[in-house]
Amino acid sequence: MNPHKPWTTWLLGAALMLGSATAWAQDLVSALREEIVPVPKAGLFTITLQSTYFRPPGDGPFPLVIINHGKSPGDPRFQPRYRPLYAARELVQRGYAVAVPMRQGFDKSGGSYIGGGCNVHSNGLVQAEDVQATLQAYAQRPEIDATRVVLMGQSHGGLTTVAAGTLALPGVRGLVNFAGGLRQEQCPQWQRFLADAFGSYAQASTLPALFFYGDNDSYWPVPVWQQMVAQYNAAGGRARVVAFGPFGTDAHSLFGARDGVRIWLPEVDRFFRSLGLPFDKQRDIALIDHSAPVPADTGVAAVDDVAALPTVLSAHGREGYAAFLGASPPRAFALGPTGAWSWRSGVADAMAQVIERCSKSSKAGPCKLYAVDDRVVWTRE
Repeated sequence: MNPHKPWTTWLLGAALMLGSATAWAQDLVSALREEIVPVPKAGLFTITLQSTYFRPPGDGPFPLVIINHGKSPGDPRFQPRYRPLYAARELVQRGYAVAVPMRQGFDKSGGSYIGGGCNVHSNGLVQAEDVQATLQAYAQRPEIDATRVVLMGQSHGGLTTVAAGTLALPGVRGLVNFAGGLRQEQCPQWQRFLADAFGSYAQASTLPALFFYGDNDSYWPVPVWQQMVAQYNAAGGRARVVAFGPFGTDAHSLFGARDGVRIWLPEVDRFFRSLGLPFDKQRDIALIDHSAPVPADTGVAAVDDVAALPTVLSAHGREGYAAFLGASPPRAFALGPTGAWSWRSGVADAMAQVIERCSKSSKAGPCKLYAVDDRVVWTRE
């Protein structure tokens, strides 16, 4: 299950912040090369799965991450297309293509959702067939390196990911499970059946895995996920568990939350490298664009050359600049004539905000931009 708010609600918030949800979506398509890709799934009757595709600039070949979605309450047909934007950005910035399939019966994918009643073990295996179909389709694309694949999933998608580990899919190096499981309160002893399913999956999988679970997960009380993990590893599974404690109001939302990235990204970095996969950041990608044109690079200094900062900037201001360098674009840093400063990131009007804030605290005239994103735009007097 997936407790995240519908994307329509999220986009409404984005529209209020940026003035236009449509403009935001267009910027995103440009930044992450987002597109909808049909995936054929063979069977008695071939059906078509809807998938979302993100990829870096260039022709590849790119290693591939397949991200599997959760299950919201209600009819799967009404569940909107899953777009894990924060995760997609981090992976694309590191050179990975990302495929996000909507499984059978979800949103605009064909067929009907097959729940399997209270048989959660069977449920996961049926869902894993859609992961297999997705991998087979994307492996045919010339820009994909199908020998370097990692499967990820959140909630019901985490269960799907762990179940897919039993299929010995070619090219798959490892599994990453964020709060995986399926809550079936209508089924007596659903907690035991869930743990048993994890144990059964482990018996048929040889892949290393990384599991994330938190203390205040609204779907999995700590004893429930601890039993799932225990049975998985006791049955021969190779899962390293990140028990990250409480997160916000609900640890179940870690993967989809912007603040969750700082928790899971270092662990995923470590895991990918242990699989022999690269994870160095190659570029910065903004999920939203600046609301005004960005000034040209003046060539005064490299953006990360802290020694080149004007001497009027205090030690505290230099700490602020270091924080600016660690933030994601869109970002801006402003500086006043006598050392007033301000920085902002993650909003379309970052440049305007830092000029206004810095100038309010400046006693010797208005501030001006020092750096924007990855360029220094400062001009010396």
